[in-house]
Amino acid sequence: MGLLVFLPLVLPLTAWPLARPAAQHLHPRTATWLLTGAAAALALCSTLCLALLMVVGTAQLPGNPLPDAWSDPEVRAALPYDEVAGPAAIPALAAVLGSAVAAVWRARRVRRDCRRALAGLADGPVAVLPAAEPYAYALPGPGRHGGRVVVTTGLLSALDPAERRALFAHERAHLAGRHHRFLTVVRLAACANPFLRPLCSAVSYTAERWADEVAAARVGNRRTVATAIGKAALLTRTTPPGLPAATAGPVPRRVAALLSPAPPALVWPPLRTAAGLATWSAAAGTTVSALSSANSAVTLICVLRTATAL
Repeated sequence: MGLLVFLPLVLPLTAWPLARPAAQHLHPRTATWLLTGAAAALALCSTLCLALLMVVGTAQLPGNPLPDAWSDPEVRAALPYDEVAGPAAIPALAAVLGSAVAAVWRARRVRRDCRRALAGLADGPVAVLPAAEPYAYALPGPGRHGGRVVVTTGLLSALDPAERRALFAHERAHLAGRHHRFLTVVRLAACANPFLRPLCSAVSYTAERWADEVAAARVGNRRTVATAIGKAALLTRTTPPGLPAATAGPVPRRVAALLSPAPPALVWPPLRTAAGLATWSAAAGTTVSALSSANSAVTLICVLRTATAL
């Protein structure tokens, strides 16, 4: 396998230049899909790399988890082995799996607690909590509405009717676009490889911008949406972590974007732009990472088959 097996661990660095240009110059929907796809592919290759290193790291150990036919001394001797990287991959992969499980558990706990808080309210697409503390968020869930928009009376009383419509349009856009799934994917990707954390922050921003643009199109007034988001951000102190909310992300950047013309709906950025160069760089890094992982996996399988046949 050689050094190729280590490439997927560092190639996520090639996606760093993509985060900010994509968020600034691409349509938020395109940027969200692009960043999430790159993060998922790079994280998958990185995890596969750790798994392959774990296999070759445990092959020399007595009682290794390989099948019985692969536990013969001849097979162990035929496997590529690194005295440092192989054993080190075992706790690294365990840490990746542990952090991913913890992230999923925290997300489920937050949603469960939110649903319990709404247990006494009538079922419907909107849940109004009688609370003075102003906040609002989109709570994903089953059903034809795809979840519920949760808002407090404290926030509603601070907004005028037009701003309320903008707020509800924003939160409904989160539910309709299933933005929580994009956020979950990039968070799990960041658990798999810390180098992907900038993409996690970028997707959190682009998902909010995506909802902003949908709300602006539905309301028909970009300034009204910007005003509603600005007011809600000034009033809101806290929201449940991990859930899409109108006050999430860098609000001044979002407001400035709403006060500017709507971004073009480009599917792929032009090559001669900063976003285009960053996109091609990330695409090249993702491709090399996938090829390196596939080459290492195929090599290991061929070695195991040959050694087992012998």
